[in-house]
Amino acid sequence: MFSSTRCAFLSNSGLGGCSSLCDAAQKKRSTRLRVVSMTPSSSSSSRSGDRNGSVVMETPLKELKKESTVADVDDNAISAGGPQDVYGEDRATEDHFVTPWSVSVASGYTLLRDPHFNKGLAFTEDERDAHYLRGLLPPSVIPQETQVKKMIQHVRQYQVPLQKYMAMMDLQERNERLFYKLLIDHVEELLPVVYTPTVGEACQKYGSIFMHPQGLYISLKEKGKIREVLRNWPEKNIQVIVVTDGERILGLGDLGCQGMGIPVGKLSLYTALGGVRPSACLPITIDVGTNNEKLLNDELYIGLKQRRATGQEYAELMHEFMTAVKQTYGEKVLIQFEDFANHNAFNLLEKYRSTHLVFNDDIQGTASVVLAGLVASLKLVGGNLADHRFLFLGAGEAGTGIAELIALETSKQTNAPLEEVRKNIWLVDSKGLIVSSRKDSLQHFKKPWAHEHEPVKNLLDAVNKIKPTVLIGTSGQGRTFTKEVIEAMASINKRPIILSLSNPTSQSECTAEEAYKWSQGRAIFASGSPFPPVEYEGKVFVPGQANNAYIFPGFGLGLIMSGTIRVHDDLLLAASEALAAQVSQENFDKGLIYPPFTNIRKISAHIAANVAAKAYELGLATRLPQPKDLVKFAESCMYTPAYRSYR
Repeated sequence: MFSSTRCAFLSNSGLGGCSSLCDAAQKKRSTRLRVVSMTPSSSSSSRSGDRNGSVVMETPLKELKKESTVADVDDNAISAGGPQDVYGEDRATEDHFVTPWSVSVASGYTLLRDPHFNKGLAFTEDERDAHYLRGLLPPSVIPQETQVKKMIQHVRQYQVPLQKYMAMMDLQERNERLFYKLLIDHVEELLPVVYTPTVGEACQKYGSIFMHPQGLYISLKEKGKIREVLRNWPEKNIQVIVVTDGERILGLGDLGCQGMGIPVGKLSLYTALGGVRPSACLPITIDVGTNNEKLLNDELYIGLKQRRATGQEYAELMHEFMTAVKQTYGEKVLIQFEDFANHNAFNLLEKYRSTHLVFNDDIQGTASVVLAGLVASLKLVGGNLADHRFLFLGAGEAGTGIAELIALETSKQTNAPLEEVRKNIWLVDSKGLIVSSRKDSLQHFKKPWAHEHEPVKNLLDAVNKIKPTVLIGTSGQGRTFTKEVIEAMASINKRPIILSLSNPTSQSECTAEEAYKWSQGRAIFASGSPFPPVEYEGKVFVPGQANNAYIFPGFGLGLIMSGTIRVHDDLLLAASEALAAQVSQENFDKGLIYPPFTNIRKISAHIAANVAAKAYELGLATRLPQPKDLVKFAESCMYTPAYRSYR
């Protein structure tokens, strides 16, 4: 039987939610559990009888699951806006000891294979005795700081970026805390490795480099059973889901099921940059097939080998998914759509924004980070947003999303009608300048940008006729900002603002070197993927990076810590304003319109605080009362990857 003493032991050991197990045991007397604690005080008989310290269950787990569901979780265990404190970490300081519970007390060989608790050679002498690690590790004890030095040397030995990516993913599978510690300490160096541009190549070759499954794969085979699939995920207190259907991965097109690298990479940044606990993050790929012939004929392709489902079949699967997520994880789980094709991205955001906490990073995240860069650049060129004219190459998710947020912020600053301020924003798509004479043939999301003007077929002519002060590339087409285009921008403006945002690097509209060289060093430049510093006529220019990673980790943290239930456009504006405010005079002196990533966790805390403050102001926040100092509260909510001491 499951005695009250054992319940007290579990509670004191930091196993959150054990009360539901106790209730289950009292309700069903035939359920018999035997708990063996692997501590130095354990009896000799228990040591010899069960050396792995496991919870021996004499009744099948399914019977327990019937008694203990997600609804049984004690909400009082939620601390500081974070996920449920299963392991007692939020209730303890870093000086206190915690018990490495999974389903049981992990010890011995099992503990070394558990990435959540493995510390490698950092296990202390006492921990090696208490958890049966003697002989399973070399005798040396090495602190985490030394492990970080060793691992960064290990990663640097590889010359090929994809090999560095694989080394980082391997570390994440072996030692989660060391992975995040390494990423945080060397964020500027490793961000391009774990995310764009390297993640694009990783997705293209995912079938051949696939070793360990990461995240959940939900395919058409699971239609009608999606809630059951969600229950298979080991963590039950999910707060952020990043989901893709793989149809438009970066600028690389349809990669189908191999797009999983994107949700995995994004959620790594949620933890490293935004401090969201890894156990609260869930990457998901929706596999409805692929139209990529190369993948369909590849024997190593890991997804469904069929043409993409569309129309009602696709809509029904997505609706079942959205419903199941809300039923399983609750009203306040953040669902971030990632790399959906235009037609689905806009439809999904519009359909679910009023019923779910949803965020599309390609539409809203990109818009927010670009708006922040534009607001910051005004300190270099003068004036306000209403004084500038914007021309976009690309009228998809990113282009129209950025354009709309610029219009919203301009309207807010000037009190002018939205329709009026839109007239300063022009878009070029594959058929030329979007003008009113094309309105009947345009997709719905392009129609607000169809202004009165004669037809213009190419970008260079559009630059010469519209005379923009800001040129923004979201086309996914590399080298489309030609020498003639940039020279035209430089002839119109003393300091042209040129943002080449398409990812990965190969799809960028121009390089940093081209922008500075062709504008005689006068351009204010930023790109989506990183470029190295450029020397021109004796001066070194440091190109900025309009990376969504500036926004979405802090934005998500702000939603989580305030218990926000819906995403409002004003929250995106609040995030942009907070990011722009973090650019220092020293950054401006170098021509930068974004702060360096070395301070990203501080930046994320300020963004989270600004987003949360706006959510409280709009009445969208549910976690009351509102903290007095939201920046400090955000910092206190952040996960830190320092090793914990084990009993």
